[in-house]
Amino acid sequence: MAIPRAAKTQRRTRIQEEKEELILEAALDVFAVHGFRGTTIDQIAEVAGMSKPNLLYYFRTKEAMHRALIERVLENWLEPLRAFDAEGDPEAEVRSYIRRKLEMARDFPRESRLFANEMLQGAPHIEDVLKGPLKKLVDEKAEVIISWTEAGKIVACDPRHLIFSIWSTTQHYADFDVQVRAVLGEGKAATDRFADAAEFLEQFFIRGLMAGAKR
Repeated sequence: MAIPRAAKTQRRTRIQEEKEELILEAALDVFAVHGFRGTTIDQIAEVAGMSKPNLLYYFRTKEAMHRALIERVLENWLEPLRAFDAEGDPEAEVRSYIRRKLEMARDFPRESRLFANEMLQGAPHIEDVLKGPLKKLVDEKAEVIISWTEAGKIVACDPRHLIFSIWSTTQHYADFDVQVRAVLGEGKAATDRFADAAEFLEQFFIRGLMAGAKR
């Protein structure tokens, strides 16, 4: 991953790596709340506990920090989709995918909101990634789902809309966490809400995909 830096060295030191991680953590906090347009370098520097000139020594622009974070989010989030195996049992594969996506919603809510903000703005910074590597991966996994359909293992469905549906239902628990907790109430708003969500979503998708399938 190419990250424009003000101070590029042939080999970065441990201190440089730690500083970059500190900056990216602070940037993630600010971007997740204010979005790209509402975020300033001054805000990020304040959260990082650094001076603005010191921060700019590591990242020249707000765009460089944002791009680095988005690319990291995509790399981590797409790993479960990459694991979709044509030779695997469809029920087990779908269950595992739902579980892993919900775990990410639980463990990485800031990253989810960062990505959602980028989408709401029209994806101005990563449109090339969406139309390139992301589309290629989804196309590949759509073929896996089609192969399950042709083998009679699941009912016929639009594979891309199936993937979209899993994305939207699982990421809802990160992007709309405040709403989820408010509606569930105090007793249900603890961490078990993700386990409950997993159980429901597994039943929802598996029953729909397996009903009438040859298996």
